[in-house]
Amino acid sequence: MATESSIDDAAKADGESAESARTRRTRPYPAASFEDALSLGEAIMQYAAGEKVRRLTLMQHMNKSPGSGATKMMITNSNKYGITSGGYSAEHLELTEKGRIVVNPARPERERRKAAFELAIAGVAPFSLLYDHYKEKRLPDREVIKDFLRDSSIEVPDLDECVDTFIVNVKGLDLLRTLGGAETLISIDQVIDELSEKTSDVSFSKMVNTPQVLGGLNQKEDSVEWSKICFYITPIGSEESIERKHADLFMSSLVQPALEELGLTVVRADHIGDPGMITTQVLEYLKRSKLAIADLSYLNPNVFYEVALRHALRLPVVQIIRKSDRLPFDVNQSRTLVFDTTDIYSLIPKLQTYRAEIANQARKAIDDPESVGNPISIFYPDFYK
Repeated sequence: MATESSIDDAAKADGESAESARTRRTRPYPAASFEDALSLGEAIMQYAAGEKVRRLTLMQHMNKSPGSGATKMMITNSNKYGITSGGYSAEHLELTEKGRIVVNPARPERERRKAAFELAIAGVAPFSLLYDHYKEKRLPDREVIKDFLRDSSIEVPDLDECVDTFIVNVKGLDLLRTLGGAETLISIDQVIDELSEKTSDVSFSKMVNTPQVLGGLNQKEDSVEWSKICFYITPIGSEESIERKHADLFMSSLVQPALEELGLTVVRADHIGDPGMITTQVLEYLKRSKLAIADLSYLNPNVFYEVALRHALRLPVVQIIRKSDRLPFDVNQSRTLVFDTTDIYSLIPKLQTYRAEIANQARKAIDDPESVGNPISIFYPDFYK
Protein backbone atom coordinates (compact mmCIF):
# COMPACT_ATOMS: atom_id res chain seq x y z
CA MET A 1 0.00 0.00 0.00
CA ALA A 2 1.20 3.50 -0.74
CA THR A 3 1.81 5.75 2.23
CA GLU A 4 0.87 8.97 0.43
CA SER A 5 -2.75 10.06 0.54
CA SER A 6 -4.48 10.75 -2.75
CA ILE A 7 -5.12 14.27 -1.52
CA ASP A 8 -1.41 14.82 -0.99
CA ASP A 9 -0.63 13.38 -4.40
CA ALA A 10 -3.20 15.51 -6.14
CA ALA A 11 -1.78 18.57 -4.42
CA LYS A 12 1.74 17.70 -5.52
CA ALA A 13 0.52 17.08 -9.05
CA ASP A 14 -0.89 20.59 -9.05
CA GLY A 15 2.40 22.02 -7.87
CA GLU A 16 1.18 22.88 -4.39
CA SER A 17 3.49 22.69 -1.41
CA ALA A 18 3.46 19.75 0.98
CA GLU A 19 2.67 22.23 3.76
CA SER A 20 -0.55 23.29 2.05
CA ALA A 21 -1.43 19.68 1.25
CA ARG A 22 -1.16 18.68 4.90
CA THR A 23 -3.85 21.16 5.87
CA ARG A 24 -6.42 19.23 3.84
CA ARG A 25 -8.47 16.31 5.05
CA THR A 26 -7.22 13.06 3.59
CA ARG A 27 -9.58 10.82 1.63
CA PRO A 28 -9.83 7.43 3.42
CA TYR A 29 -10.66 5.64 0.17
CA PRO A 30 -9.23 5.65 -3.38
CA ALA A 31 -10.42 8.37 -5.77
CA ALA A 32 -11.64 5.83 -8.35
CA SER A 33 -13.60 2.61 -8.54
CA PHE A 34 -11.71 -0.66 -8.18
CA GLU A 35 -12.44 -1.49 -11.81
CA ASP A 36 -10.88 1.76 -12.98
CA ALA A 37 -7.88 1.31 -10.70
CA LEU A 38 -7.21 -2.14 -12.17
CA SER A 39 -5.99 -0.64 -15.46
CA LEU A 40 -2.45 -0.23 -14.12
CA GLY A 41 -2.25 -3.79 -12.84
CA GLU A 42 -3.69 -5.12 -16.10
CA ALA A 43 -1.05 -3.21 -18.05
CA ILE A 44 1.72 -4.74 -15.95
CA MET A 45 0.28 -8.20 -16.59
CA GLN A 46 -0.07 -7.54 -20.32
CA TYR A 47 3.20 -5.77 -21.07
CA ALA A 48 5.50 -7.22 -18.40
CA ALA A 49 3.92 -10.64 -17.84
CA GLY A 50 3.17 -9.61 -14.26
CA GLU A 51 6.80 -8.84 -13.39
CA LYS A 52 8.35 -5.66 -12.00
CA VAL A 53 8.61 -3.04 -14.73
CA ARG A 54 10.16 0.39 -15.13
CA ARG A 55 7.54 3.05 -14.60
CA LEU A 56 8.55 5.13 -17.64
CA THR A 57 8.55 2.07 -19.91
CA LEU A 58 5.07 1.07 -18.74
CA MET A 59 3.69 4.59 -19.19
CA GLN A 60 5.05 4.62 -22.74
CA HIS A 61 3.22 1.36 -23.50
CA MET A 62 0.03 2.79 -21.99
CA ASN A 63 0.35 6.05 -23.95
CA LYS A 64 0.28 7.97 -20.67
CA SER A 65 2.25 11.08 -19.78
CA PRO A 66 4.39 10.07 -16.76
CA GLY A 67 4.17 13.51 -15.15
CA SER A 68 0.50 14.30 -15.69
CA GLY A 69 -1.86 14.68 -12.77
CA ALA A 70 -4.13 11.95 -14.19
CA THR A 71 -1.23 9.47 -14.39
CA LYS A 72 -0.11 10.26 -10.86
CA MET A 73 -3.65 9.74 -9.59
CA MET A 74 -3.94 6.44 -11.50
CA ILE A 75 -0.79 5.13 -9.80
CA THR A 76 -1.90 6.45 -6.42
CA ASN A 77 -5.34 4.81 -6.64
CA SER A 78 -3.80 1.48 -7.63
CA ASN A 79 -1.48 1.78 -4.62
CA LYS A 80 -4.28 2.68 -2.23
CA TYR A 81 -6.27 -0.39 -3.27
CA GLY A 82 -3.14 -2.50 -2.85
CA ILE A 83 -3.10 -3.65 -6.49
CA THR A 84 0.43 -2.38 -7.13
CA SER A 85 3.39 -1.03 -5.19
CA GLY A 86 5.66 1.83 -6.18
CA GLY A 87 4.63 5.48 -6.14
CA TYR A 88 4.29 7.85 -9.07
CA SER A 89 7.95 8.91 -8.73
CA ALA A 90 9.33 5.39 -8.21
CA GLU A 91 11.67 3.89 -10.76
CA HIS A 92 9.76 0.60 -10.85
CA LEU A 93 6.15 -0.51 -10.43
CA GLU A 94 5.07 -4.03 -9.56
CA LEU A 95 2.00 -6.04 -8.67
CA THR A 96 1.32 -6.98 -5.08
CA GLU A 97 0.65 -10.61 -4.24
CA LYS A 98 -3.12 -10.10 -4.27
CA GLY A 99 -2.96 -7.76 -7.24
CA ARG A 100 -1.21 -10.46 -9.26
CA ILE A 101 -4.00 -12.91 -8.45
CA VAL A 102 -6.75 -10.48 -9.48
CA VAL A 103 -5.34 -9.64 -12.93
CA ASN A 104 -4.19 -13.16 -13.81
CA PRO A 105 -6.91 -14.84 -15.93
CA ALA A 106 -5.22 -18.22 -15.44
CA ARG A 107 -6.07 -18.25 -11.72
CA PRO A 108 -9.35 -19.87 -10.58
CA GLU A 109 -12.26 -17.45 -10.60
CA ARG A 110 -13.01 -17.94 -6.89
CA GLU A 111 -9.41 -17.00 -5.97
CA ARG A 112 -9.56 -13.87 -8.10
CA ARG A 113 -12.89 -12.83 -6.62
CA LYS A 114 -11.72 -13.35 -3.06
CA ALA A 115 -8.54 -11.35 -3.66
CA ALA A 116 -10.52 -8.61 -5.39
CA PHE A 117 -12.91 -8.37 -2.44
CA GLU A 118 -10.03 -8.09 0.00
CA LEU A 119 -8.56 -5.21 -2.00
CA ALA A 120 -11.72 -3.42 -3.16
CA ILE A 121 -13.81 -3.68 0.02
CA ALA A 122 -12.09 -5.22 3.04
CA GLY A 123 -8.92 -3.18 2.60
CA VAL A 124 -10.69 0.20 2.44
CA ALA A 125 -11.92 1.36 5.86
CA PRO A 126 -15.25 3.04 4.95
CA PHE A 127 -16.11 0.33 2.40
CA SER A 128 -15.37 -2.43 4.91
CA LEU A 129 -17.54 -0.65 7.47
CA LEU A 130 -20.45 -0.37 5.02
CA TYR A 131 -20.11 -3.99 3.92
CA ASP A 132 -20.10 -5.31 7.50
CA HIS A 133 -23.13 -3.20 8.40
CA TYR A 134 -25.30 -3.91 5.34
CA LYS A 135 -24.20 -7.47 4.54
CA GLU A 136 -27.21 -9.70 3.85
CA LYS A 137 -29.50 -6.68 4.17
CA ARG A 138 -31.43 -4.55 1.74
CA LEU A 139 -29.35 -1.58 0.64
CA PRO A 140 -31.18 1.56 1.83
CA ASP A 141 -31.43 4.95 0.17
CA ARG A 142 -28.05 6.61 -0.36
CA GLU A 143 -28.91 9.40 2.10
CA VAL A 144 -29.31 6.78 4.83
CA ILE A 145 -25.94 5.28 3.90
CA LYS A 146 -24.36 8.74 4.06
CA ASP A 147 -25.87 9.31 7.51
CA PHE A 148 -24.41 6.01 8.72
CA LEU A 149 -20.94 7.06 7.54
CA ARG A 150 -21.40 10.54 8.98
CA ASP A 151 -22.12 9.02 12.41
CA SER A 152 -19.18 6.59 12.21
CA SER A 153 -15.68 7.12 13.58
CA ILE A 154 -14.28 7.48 10.05
CA GLU A 155 -14.01 11.02 8.73
CA VAL A 156 -15.14 11.04 5.09
CA PRO A 157 -14.71 14.42 3.33
CA ASP A 158 -16.91 13.56 0.33
CA LEU A 159 -19.78 11.28 1.31
CA ASP A 160 -21.39 11.25 -2.14
CA GLU A 161 -18.23 10.08 -3.87
CA CYS A 162 -17.53 7.51 -1.15
CA VAL A 163 -21.01 5.96 -1.35
CA ASP A 164 -21.00 5.96 -5.17
CA THR A 165 -17.62 4.23 -5.29
CA PHE A 166 -18.70 1.64 -2.73
CA ILE A 167 -21.86 0.81 -4.69
CA VAL A 168 -19.93 0.52 -7.97
CA ASN A 169 -17.36 -1.76 -6.31
CA VAL A 170 -19.87 -4.16 -4.73
CA LYS A 171 -21.80 -4.34 -7.99
CA GLY A 172 -18.63 -5.14 -9.91
CA LEU A 173 -17.90 -7.98 -7.48
CA ASP A 174 -21.45 -9.33 -7.96
CA LEU A 175 -22.27 -8.65 -4.31
CA LEU A 176 -25.37 -6.63 -5.17
CA ARG A 177 -28.36 -8.78 -6.11
CA THR A 178 -32.05 -7.99 -6.68
CA LEU A 179 -33.90 -10.11 -4.11
CA GLY A 180 -37.58 -9.68 -3.36
CA GLY A 181 -37.74 -6.59 -5.53
CA ALA A 182 -34.93 -4.76 -3.70
CA GLU A 183 -31.17 -4.57 -4.09
CA THR A 184 -29.53 -6.66 -1.39
CA LEU A 185 -25.87 -6.87 -0.39
CA ILE A 186 -24.91 -10.53 -0.24
CA SER A 187 -21.83 -11.95 1.46
CA ILE A 188 -18.57 -12.67 -0.32
CA ASP A 189 -18.77 -16.21 1.10
CA GLN A 190 -21.99 -16.82 -0.83
CA VAL A 191 -20.43 -15.56 -4.05
CA ILE A 192 -17.35 -17.76 -3.62
CA ASP A 193 -19.55 -20.79 -2.81
CA GLU A 194 -21.48 -20.19 -6.03
CA LEU A 195 -18.24 -19.94 -8.00
CA SER A 196 -17.03 -23.19 -6.46
CA GLU A 197 -20.15 -24.97 -7.72
CA LYS A 198 -20.33 -23.48 -11.18
CA THR A 199 -19.17 -20.57 -13.29
CA SER A 200 -20.91 -17.38 -12.22
CA ASP A 201 -23.19 -15.66 -14.69
CA VAL A 202 -21.34 -12.46 -13.85
CA SER A 203 -17.68 -13.39 -14.30
CA PHE A 204 -15.15 -11.20 -12.53
CA SER A 205 -13.20 -11.16 -15.79
CA LYS A 206 -15.90 -8.82 -17.07
CA MET A 207 -14.94 -6.39 -14.35
CA VAL A 208 -11.32 -6.51 -15.42
CA ASN A 209 -11.34 -4.44 -18.55
CA THR A 210 -10.77 -6.51 -21.61
CA PRO A 211 -34.77 17.06 -13.63
CA GLN A 212 -34.13 20.49 -13.66
CA VAL A 213 -33.52 22.18 -17.01
CA LEU A 214 -31.69 25.32 -17.93
CA GLY A 215 -34.01 28.22 -17.25
CA GLY A 216 -35.29 29.94 -20.37
CA LEU A 217 -35.43 28.27 -23.77
CA ASN A 218 -33.83 31.24 -25.47
CA GLN A 219 -31.06 31.83 -22.97
CA LYS A 220 -28.04 33.38 -24.67
CA GLU A 221 -24.88 31.31 -24.77
CA ASP A 222 -22.85 34.20 -23.33
CA SER A 223 -24.89 34.01 -20.11
CA VAL A 224 -24.49 30.25 -19.69
CA GLU A 225 -22.10 29.08 -16.96
CA TRP A 226 -20.53 26.33 -19.04
CA SER A 227 -18.52 24.85 -16.17
CA LYS A 228 -21.83 23.79 -14.60
CA ILE A 229 -23.50 22.36 -17.71
CA CYS A 230 -23.91 18.72 -18.73
CA PHE A 231 -25.33 18.32 -22.22
CA TYR A 232 -27.55 15.24 -22.46
CA ILE A 233 -27.22 13.67 -25.91
CA THR A 234 -30.21 11.38 -26.41
CA PRO A 235 -32.81 10.26 -28.95
CA ILE A 236 -35.81 12.51 -28.32
CA GLY A 237 -38.49 11.78 -30.92
CA SER A 238 -41.87 13.42 -31.20
CA GLU A 239 -44.30 14.04 -28.35
CA GLU A 240 -45.72 10.78 -26.94
CA SER A 241 -43.18 8.68 -28.87
CA ILE A 242 -41.43 5.83 -27.06
CA GLU A 243 -38.11 7.62 -27.60
CA ARG A 244 -39.41 10.77 -25.85
CA LYS A 245 -40.76 8.75 -22.91
CA HIS A 246 -37.42 6.95 -22.67
CA ALA A 247 -35.48 10.24 -22.76
CA ASP A 248 -37.72 11.80 -20.10
CA LEU A 249 -37.42 8.76 -17.83
CA PHE A 250 -33.64 8.46 -18.10
CA MET A 251 -33.14 12.19 -17.63
CA SER A 252 -35.41 12.60 -14.60
CA SER A 253 -34.71 9.28 -12.86
CA LEU A 254 -31.04 8.64 -13.66
CA VAL A 255 -29.01 11.44 -15.22
CA GLN A 256 -30.22 14.45 -13.25
CA PRO A 257 -30.12 12.80 -9.79
CA ALA A 258 -26.65 11.40 -10.54
CA LEU A 259 -25.19 14.76 -11.56
CA GLU A 260 -26.82 16.90 -8.86
CA GLU A 261 -24.08 15.92 -6.43
CA LEU A 262 -21.48 17.17 -8.95
CA GLY A 263 -23.20 20.55 -9.17
CA LEU A 264 -24.08 20.10 -12.85
CA THR A 265 -27.28 21.21 -14.58
CA VAL A 266 -28.52 18.86 -17.31
CA VAL A 267 -29.59 20.39 -20.63
CA ARG A 268 -31.26 18.49 -23.47
CA ALA A 269 -31.45 19.57 -27.13
CA ASP A 270 -35.22 20.08 -27.14
CA HIS A 271 -34.82 22.60 -24.31
CA ILE A 272 -32.72 24.87 -26.55
CA GLY A 273 -34.09 24.21 -30.04
CA ASP A 274 -36.23 22.00 -32.27
CA PRO A 275 -36.05 18.24 -31.59
CA GLY A 276 -34.09 16.32 -34.22
CA MET A 277 -32.27 19.40 -35.53
CA ILE A 278 -28.54 19.90 -35.01
CA THR A 279 -28.62 23.68 -34.70
CA THR A 280 -25.96 26.27 -33.95
CA GLN A 281 -27.08 26.19 -30.32
CA VAL A 282 -26.68 22.42 -30.12
CA LEU A 283 -23.18 22.69 -31.59
CA GLU A 284 -22.37 25.38 -29.05
CA TYR A 285 -23.46 23.13 -26.19
CA LEU A 286 -21.52 20.20 -27.64
CA LYS A 287 -18.38 22.31 -27.77
CA ARG A 288 -18.58 24.21 -24.49
CA SER A 289 -20.40 22.00 -21.95
CA LYS A 290 -18.20 20.64 -19.18
CA LEU A 291 -19.60 17.12 -19.64
CA ALA A 292 -21.83 15.22 -22.05
CA ILE A 293 -23.92 12.15 -21.25
CA ALA A 294 -24.67 10.21 -24.45
CA ASP A 295 -27.56 7.74 -24.47
CA LEU A 296 -26.88 5.32 -27.32
CA SER A 297 -30.25 3.57 -26.90
CA TYR A 298 -32.24 3.11 -30.11
CA LEU A 299 -28.96 3.63 -32.06
CA ASN A 300 -30.03 7.11 -33.16
CA PRO A 301 -27.76 8.56 -35.93
CA ASN A 302 -27.89 12.11 -34.53
CA VAL A 303 -26.63 10.83 -31.20
CA PHE A 304 -23.62 9.13 -32.81
CA TYR A 305 -22.87 12.26 -34.84
CA GLU A 306 -22.84 14.39 -31.69
CA VAL A 307 -20.72 11.85 -29.80
CA ALA A 308 -18.20 11.92 -32.66
CA LEU A 309 -17.95 15.70 -32.36
CA ARG A 310 -17.18 15.45 -28.64
CA HIS A 311 -14.55 12.78 -29.38
CA ALA A 312 -12.95 14.95 -32.06
CA LEU A 313 -12.80 17.83 -29.56
CA ARG A 314 -11.32 15.52 -26.89
CA LEU A 315 -14.06 16.48 -24.45
CA PRO A 316 -15.44 14.22 -21.69
CA VAL A 317 -18.33 11.92 -22.63
CA VAL A 318 -20.11 9.27 -20.57
CA GLN A 319 -21.92 6.67 -22.70
CA ILE A 320 -25.03 4.80 -21.52
CA ILE A 321 -27.32 2.35 -23.32
CA ARG A 322 -30.29 0.02 -22.74
CA LYS A 323 -29.39 -3.62 -22.24
CA SER A 324 -31.69 -4.56 -25.14
CA ASP A 325 -29.63 -2.55 -27.67
CA ARG A 326 -26.48 -4.00 -29.15
CA LEU A 327 -23.53 -1.66 -28.83
CA PRO A 328 -22.01 -0.95 -32.28
CA PHE A 329 -18.41 -2.05 -32.73
CA ASP A 330 -17.33 1.47 -33.70
CA VAL A 331 -17.89 2.83 -30.18
CA ASN A 332 -17.39 -0.23 -28.00
CA GLN A 333 -13.80 0.79 -27.26
CA SER A 334 -15.29 3.46 -24.99
CA ARG A 335 -16.68 2.21 -21.71
CA THR A 336 -20.47 2.20 -21.86
CA LEU A 337 -22.80 1.80 -18.88
CA VAL A 338 -25.53 -0.75 -19.61
CA PHE A 339 -28.93 -0.42 -17.92
CA ASP A 340 -31.58 -3.14 -17.82
CA THR A 341 -34.95 -1.64 -18.79
CA THR A 342 -36.65 -4.95 -19.61
CA ASP A 343 -39.51 -4.07 -17.24
CA ILE A 344 -40.13 -1.98 -14.13
CA TYR A 345 -39.17 -4.94 -11.95
CA SER A 346 -35.71 -4.95 -13.52
CA LEU A 347 -35.22 -1.17 -13.56
CA ILE A 348 -36.66 0.25 -10.34
CA PRO A 349 -34.61 -1.80 -7.82
CA LYS A 350 -31.42 -0.76 -9.60
CA LEU A 351 -32.03 2.98 -9.96
CA GLN A 352 -29.73 3.86 -7.07
CA THR A 353 -26.94 1.67 -8.44
CA TYR A 354 -27.28 3.08 -11.94
CA ARG A 355 -27.13 6.64 -10.59
CA ALA A 356 -23.97 5.79 -8.68
CA GLU A 357 -22.40 4.35 -11.83
CA ILE A 358 -23.20 7.50 -13.81
CA ALA A 359 -21.81 9.78 -11.09
CA ASN A 360 -18.67 7.68 -10.74
CA GLN A 361 -18.03 7.61 -14.49
CA ALA A 362 -18.76 11.33 -14.77
CA ARG A 363 -16.12 12.16 -12.18
CA LYS A 364 -13.60 10.03 -14.03
CA ALA A 365 -14.43 11.56 -17.42
CA ILE A 366 -14.14 15.11 -16.10
CA ASP A 367 -10.80 14.41 -14.41
CA ASP A 368 -9.33 12.64 -17.44
CA PRO A 369 -11.45 12.57 -20.65
CA GLU A 370 -9.15 10.05 -22.34
CA SER A 371 -9.55 7.54 -19.51
CA VAL A 372 -13.08 6.53 -20.53
CA GLY A 373 -12.00 5.69 -24.08
CA ASN A 374 -11.83 7.84 -27.19
CA PRO A 375 -11.64 5.85 -30.47
CA ILE A 376 -9.74 8.68 -32.17
CA SER A 377 -7.05 8.75 -29.48
CA ILE A 378 -6.86 4.96 -29.39
CA PHE A 379 -6.61 4.23 -33.12
CA TYR A 380 -5.25 7.46 -34.58
CA PRO A 381 -3.42 9.51 -31.92
CA ASP A 382 -1.69 11.54 -34.66
CA PHE A 383 -5.10 12.95 -35.61
CA TYR A 384 -4.49 15.85 -33.23
CA LYS A 385 -1.03 16.73 -34.55
